[in-house]
Amino acid sequence: MAVRFISDRRISLAKGAGALAFALFCVLAIAMMHRAGWLEGLNRGLMGAAGLARDTGLGGPVTMVMRLASAIGGTAGRLALVGVVVLPLLWFGRRRAAGWLVATIAGGTLLNLGLKQLFAAPRPDLLPHLDMVNSYSFPSGHAAGNMMFFGAVAMLAGARSGYWAAAAIIALIGISRVWLGVHWPSDVTAGWIEGLGWLAFCAVWLPARGGEQQRAADALMRRHPVAGDETMDPETVDHRAGGDQQ
Repeated sequence: MAVRFISDRRISLAKGAGALAFALFCVLAIAMMHRAGWLEGLNRGLMGAAGLARDTGLGGPVTMVMRLASAIGGTAGRLALVGVVVLPLLWFGRRRAAGWLVATIAGGTLLNLGLKQLFAAPRPDLLPHLDMVNSYSFPSGHAAGNMMFFGAVAMLAGARSGYWAAAAIIALIGISRVWLGVHWPSDVTAGWIEGLGWLAFCAVWLPARGGEQQRAADALMRRHPVAGDETMDPETVDHRAGGDQQ
C-alpha cells in the first residue's frame, strides 16, 4: 500500500508538471500570435468597446468599481489579503495550509515576474491609462496573481460556493485591467492560463488532500497487510520478544 501511495504521488506530480508545462506553452503561443498581429483585431475591438462604454452615462460608476477591483487585486492588496487568510489558519493550527498558501503565492509571483521580463511586452496605448503602471504588460500580473490567490483559497476551503465566488472575483479583476486601458485582453487571458497551470502544479502538495494520505501511509509502513494477515513492525516484534524473556 505504501508503494502504491508513492506511485500515486509521482503520478500526481507528473500530471501537475504537465499541466504547468501546457499552460506555459499556451502563454507562449498567445505571445507569438500577439506579436504576429493575429490578435490585434480582437484586442483592439474589445478594448475599443471598453473605451466607448467608459464615455457613457454609466461609465463613471463602473470605472469606480473597476478601480476598486484593480486596487484590491494589486500587489499591495493581494499581500494584505494573504495576511488576512494566513493569520486565521495559523490561529486554528493549520500551519501546513498556511505554509502552502504562502509558498504558492510567492512562487507564482516569481514565475510571473520572470515571464514579464522574458516577453518584455509594452503596455497598450489605445486608451488613456486610468491606473499607474510601470512594468511590462504580458502576461497580466493581476490576472495571474489573483487566479493563484483566490484559486488557492477556494482549494483550501473545498466548497463549491467558494469556487464560484473565486471565479467571479478573478473575472472582475481581470476585466478591470482592460477597462482601465492598461492590459490587452490577451494579456489577461495569458495571466489566467498561467495562474491555472501554477495552481495545478501546486495542488500536488495541497494539505487538504496530501495530509490524510501521508498519515495513512505512515500508519501502513508500521503495520501493513500482507496476504490478508498483518505483519508487525520489527521494533514492535523485538520489544515483545524482550518482554517474553523477562
